[in-house]
Amino acid sequence: MRSNLIVIVGLGLIPLTGGAVAGAEARLGKTIGLLTAGREPVRIVCFGDSITGVYYHTGGRRAWCDMLGIALQRIYPKAKLQMVNAGISGHTTAKGLERIERDVLAKKPHLVVVMFGMNDVVGVPRATFAENLRTIVRRCRGVGAEVMLCTPNSIYPEDARRPVERLAAFAEMVRVVAGEMAVPLVDCYAAYEATRAKDRRAWMLLMSETIHPNMNGHKAFAEQIAFVLSGKRVALGDVRPLEPSIPHTLALLSQDKPIKLIAMAPYDRIVARVLAELNPKSKIDLVRWPTQGKSLADLERWAKGVRDQNPNLVVVAVPPDLVAANVEAFIRSYSWVLNWSMSFGRSAWDVVAVLPSVTDRGLSARHQATADLARRVVIGQDIGFIERAAGETDSPEQVVRRWFRATVRPTSLRPGRPGAQSRSLRAR
Repeated sequence: MRSNLIVIVGLGLIPLTGGAVAGAEARLGKTIGLLTAGREPVRIVCFGDSITGVYYHTGGRRAWCDMLGIALQRIYPKAKLQMVNAGISGHTTAKGLERIERDVLAKKPHLVVVMFGMNDVVGVPRATFAENLRTIVRRCRGVGAEVMLCTPNSIYPEDARRPVERLAAFAEMVRVVAGEMAVPLVDCYAAYEATRAKDRRAWMLLMSETIHPNMNGHKAFAEQIAFVLSGKRVALGDVRPLEPSIPHTLALLSQDKPIKLIAMAPYDRIVARVLAELNPKSKIDLVRWPTQGKSLADLERWAKGVRDQNPNLVVVAVPPDLVAANVEAFIRSYSWVLNWSMSFGRSAWDVVAVLPSVTDRGLSARHQATADLARRVVIGQDIGFIERAAGETDSPEQVVRRWFRATVRPTSLRPGRPGAQSRSLRAR
């Protein structure tokens, strides 16, 4: 069976040979024509479960649907894109069919990109899954839409509900249905597995946790889908987090409203002072996240209670000297610290990471490798982050203050005088 796979530049996926890109282009001719001409909007619906939807594992603001829009805009600069994310957590193909009229067909799509399977694998017979995929394809074609089918990513092996062998079998069913119905296939599962076999650490840096990819993984999805659609490669490694990085905090500051801040020490007091400088009228309710004498595992356990506190801003500043049992444990634990710091679905509050370089101005050789790895994990979450510029010798407070002031639009707030601290600061 031929495989539609590409090189993911800078994101870790290795190239696989073969592919039916020419055939895919023929089956997606209408969409490609509209993208190329740029005369009318091209409606693309991304249909699936939580791996398609916008949730914590990609920062709560974007997912592969948005990255696909960026990729296609780069390939087809004249295109007028209307990207629709129709991914819902926990959904199977059966649940998808229940809402396909409302969430997909009613959008009058030119193209529907389908990625299901991660939840079907939990209790749905493979034959039923395959028939549901066929029905989805037929329903979409019935309204004149072209269709692409994607296999899901591969996962860590410890999820008892999702044995890796069963997930592999479901990925194969996607390939079978794509072949039967002459639908272009994007074989994400095969690409992820080839990467894991070649470089397990590179694969891990595509993952947010046990089953969900982070934004690095979502960029990889988008690069693959765009290639199968267009036959052209595009790299998304340079796509930075959305600006402003702290929209919820800025809105509260601009309205003189209180801000509940959860921050790792010693940045709890630093960030509280900076916010008070930006607007002394906003009360800062400060919750300290202790780091002194704590392990990375301790910080991960503490993070599990963040969502229950309903913060407005969370500042994650893992000390540069914290290590884990091994590199893999570090990646997974650090990722969970960030995951638990975010709301489950679309962003309900802001999360900012202070990278180790801010705390350790010299970054000893012993800490440099850990700091580099931490940076890669943070970037994969698609959140704002603060780091020290090369050669910069300012204090951590000066670095943080400069970042926040640069993030605030000059006309959006009425900053207090530098160095002022709001009397309304309440620490607990």
